[in-house]
Amino acid sequence: MAEGRIRVERSGQLATITIDRPGRRNAFNRALWSELGQAAASLTERPPRAVVLTGAGDVFTAGMDVAPDNPQVAELVSAVQSNDEAPVRAMLDEIHRALDALFALPVPIIAAVNGLAYGGGAEIATRCDLRVLDADAVVCFSEVRLGLMPDLGGGVALANLVGTGRAADLILTARKLRAEEALSLGWANRVAPAGSALAVANEIAADIASNGPRAVRAALGVLRRSSGRVFEDAIADEVTTATRLIASGECSYGIAAFLSKSQPVYPDPKD
Repeated sequence: MAEGRIRVERSGQLATITIDRPGRRNAFNRALWSELGQAAASLTERPPRAVVLTGAGDVFTAGMDVAPDNPQVAELVSAVQSNDEAPVRAMLDEIHRALDALFALPVPIIAAVNGLAYGGGAEIATRCDLRVLDADAVVCFSEVRLGLMPDLGGGVALANLVGTGRAADLILTARKLRAEEALSLGWANRVAPAGSALAVANEIAADIASNGPRAVRAALGVLRRSSGRVFEDAIADEVTTATRLIASGECSYGIAAFLSKSQPVYPDPKD
């Protein structure tokens, strides 16, 4: 299996977290999710003033690695065959522990989207506090193409960010969102010249770091809490619904078609 790692680099008052698995378009397997949680934990004792999250090479992240040699996929196949929700929920809970550690950091997290951000990658970027896109970046909430749905909190976060109708358009059609439209919708905060999203994100991080650190944390905390318990409850509902969907087996058609580069044909639901 293609190896990868999460790199954490500190420079003065800033930190950069890089998803580095270029052989798989920076897609996540269990080891990478674990490393993401560890990376976030390593910043908790002495938090920087801002964090930039980006991907190695010319890809942000393709989300979940759905290749057959990913053990998590094998576990899901077994769960789907037996319609067993328990291992599905266990896997999602494991992933959410890593994401919760990241988004619990009390400082702004800026996504530098330096290329494609598909599926879970689009969700992770959506949950960041700010987003900078390369001019040629492509974002796609692609889950429904695989018989899946957003399950990393990104669907809820997207609706909060751009409105339910626009979120429905992006999630239910799984269409590609390009940089200028992302900016006009309010999903992106900045569009950078191709290849410079990281540089622009670092500039924003430096601007933030020059401000009162307590003031930044206080303001950010209020912004994050503005949706309050409703957001947390909605994410819990998203995970529970996604667990049932995965265990239903519909994703087996979509993932098989994706791997064979063919068009999936889904049967009508029986319920």
